[in-house]
Amino acid sequence: MKEVIIYTDGACSHNPGPGGWAAVLLYKGHKREISGGEPETTNNRMELTAVIKALELLKEPCRVKLHSDSAYIVNCFQQKWHEKWERNGWMTSGKKPVENKDLWQRLLALTRKHQVEFIKVKGHSDVELNNRCDELARAAVPGQ
Repeated sequence: MKEVIIYTDGACSHNPGPGGWAAVLLYKGHKREISGGEPETTNNRMELTAVIKALELLKEPCRVKLHSDSAYIVNCFQQKWHEKWERNGWMTSGKKPVENKDLWQRLLALTRKHQVEFIKVKGHSDVELNNRCDELARAAVPGQ
């Protein structure tokens, strides 16, 4: 199985408001940067979109080390929130609908295709590729 390292980030100018997402993919010495934006979104949607877009680029099942500064995403997988959401018909423990269900479902389908290890990185620190993702995501915010 190919091993890929991915860094992702999302950004939002106001929340909700215009937003951007970005990812850096590393494979055998090659680096690919991707980014995009939406005119009306939230930071969490941009964080999820970055991960989805990166995983969608992989043409075959891969072993992925995915680095994100989003506690929302990393905690979901490390603490298995998604298992409870699915079991409860996409309702939270507080009996409210899970936010961003559409994106979570897309992401879960991708994590079932690939072996993804979610790694939490500290945002706005000295992690070079995380900082690069932040720069790309902010640059992708429409109107910025």
